Amino acid sequence: MEIPEWLNIVLRSLFLVFFLFLLTKWLGKKQLSQLSFFEYVAGITMGSIAAELSTGLERNMLPGIYSMLVWAGIPFIAGLLALKSKKARNFIEGQEVVVIKNGKIQEESLTKEKYTVEELLHLLRKKNVFNIADVEFAVLEANGDLNVMFKKEKQPITPKDLQMEVAPERPPHTVILEGKIMDSGLSASGMTREWLDVELKKRNIALDNVYIGQVDPFGQLVVDIYDDNMQVPQPKDRLMLLSALKKCGADLETFALATEDEKAKEMYSRNAKKIEEIIQKSEHLLRQ
Repeated sequence: MEIPEWLNIVLRSLFLVFFLFLLTKWLGKKQLSQLSFFEYVAGITMGSIAAELSTGLERNMLPGIYSMLVWAGIPFIAGLLALKSKKARNFIEGQEVVVIKNGKIQEESLTKEKYTVEELLHLLRKKNVFNIADVEFAVLEANGDLNVMFKKEKQPITPKDLQMEVAPERPPHTVILEGKIMDSGLSASGMTREWLDVELKKRNIALDNVYIGQVDPFGQLVVDIYDDNMQVPQPKDRLMLLSALKKCGADLETFALATEDEKAKEMYSRNAKKIEEIIQKSEHLLRQ
């Protein structure tokens, strides 16, 4: 029985999609912006060959398959050469180029890479850079990305610059997704279903009204509900803790002033200073 033409096209297309998938997996994972010249050209050519083979029913598929294997083999071999030799890697993938140095555009480098000043300014604006004089170095990478390092006086202040101790960052954990509790997220965050139930009751929110709920790095529940018109009350646990710390410090200072015992006065004053230091280091976190 002869296969209908439409079914032949469907079967050819399914086979070629799967075959292209296998070739792509063989070549490895890369984003479009990171593809080398060979990989980019090979991808376009293999797609064109596959499209031609899908609908060219009068043609034998084997020559096309051989051609696709050749085109897939070229970037594969080029990648192996790039791994073995730096010279080959520079030739195949290109080299990074400094286009701004100490606030000055390197015109020769820009011309060599065939970039105009307008294109450079566009790339800088994408990095939120509007003043070239603020840039210490700008490097045009081999894949076309521009990386910028600001001058020291223009760099944002970090907690390290202020000699502040900060807690290590922890990723948020999803504990509710589309009205369903995610036990894996609860376990990763160190929380329980009982804790989650209490937190939802604090906000007067039903579980099935929660689109997504996450435990933030501070151990607090953050929710996004289906009803966008409903205002979700935010708990004030951290502000209450800050207020309690300030009250404790003030009480200790009061005790130090009220007592006649020198040892007790020194103890109260010393602990009041410790609490003040804790407040100074943590107030910016407790107010978030």
